Amino acid sequence: MSLHPHPAVSVVIPVYNEESGLAALFARLYPALDALGEPYEVVFVNDGSRDRSAAILAAQQRERPDVTRVVLFNGNYGQHMAILAGFEHARGDIVVTLDADLQNPPEEIGNLVAKMREGYDYVGTIRRMRQDSWFRRNASRAMNVLREKITSVRMTDQGCMLRAYGRDVVDTVNRCTEANTFVPALAYTFALRPTEIEVAHEERAAGESKYSLFKLIRLNFDLVTGFSLVPLQLMSYSGILLALASGALFVYLMVQRFVEGAQVQGVFTLFAITFCLLGVLLFSIGLLGEYIGRIYEQVRGRPRYLVQTVLQDLPAPPGVFVPPTGRPAAHSVETASSETP
Repeated sequence: MSLHPHPAVSVVIPVYNEESGLAALFARLYPALDALGEPYEVVFVNDGSRDRSAAILAAQQRERPDVTRVVLFNGNYGQHMAILAGFEHARGDIVVTLDADLQNPPEEIGNLVAKMREGYDYVGTIRRMRQDSWFRRNASRAMNVLREKITSVRMTDQGCMLRAYGRDVVDTVNRCTEANTFVPALAYTFALRPTEIEVAHEERAAGESKYSLFKLIRLNFDLVTGFSLVPLQLMSYSGILLALASGALFVYLMVQRFVEGAQVQGVFTLFAITFCLLGVLLFSIGLLGEYIGRIYEQVRGRPRYLVQTVLQDLPAPPGVFVPPTGRPAAHSVETASSETP
């Protein structure tokens, strides 16, 4: 069988070095989607995996060509670029994103689809009884609070990728050309009726998290600098306040010198103040560099990602005979395509 020409639900799953957990994912994903009782497709995006993930995905596409498509990157571009590529290839009226590690159960997809049917165009999720380390839970909570203070994006749990998007929201996201972005926040800004629901959360089925501490910091910098100018404005205000304080301190020390004479006392306090000011200055330069770096990546105009191959069995065009057995007559493999910002 070939792909359904008009699936109601598309599920986009980025994959990076997940060979040990893909079999468990397949075993739970397809029954959960079959239970929806409506046409669907699964779009796997292999984000340059160095293990056997690509081969396993290709085998699964041959096993279930009626509902499976596989997008193969020629390198590793990151989870959010993989999701954007999945959005480009998804055809469903409702698009659901899901991680491949099974921390978000595929069985929850039905709840997201049901919520979308109520008239919402964006359904976020909140992980119930989150199965992560103490550090990750509290770091995520702190970043949620910080994000809400400086952006207009209101997401209770920004780290959960199990989300549902309406067709209009996905089409708008596809028209964006940002070199770096945080997909859930970007989609939220285009949603007219967003909402959130609670979903279950489980331990990883296999493998390990692909997000190191550095990548988490990098991701949150993208989120903060990509959706708000408040950090730059805060640095400007801080600079003004520190300049005024430094001027006042200078006047005070000069008056004290003329009234009481030269003194050695307080020299270490002055050193501490100097080091504090230098720290603020260096942080401000780094923050400014983040914004300049985003501008640099945007203006150089390089492709956000390169698609090496798309494995899919397209519906047969009118008048083309499809054999009742064996491989469908209409088969498509796209190669060397690219997406540019």
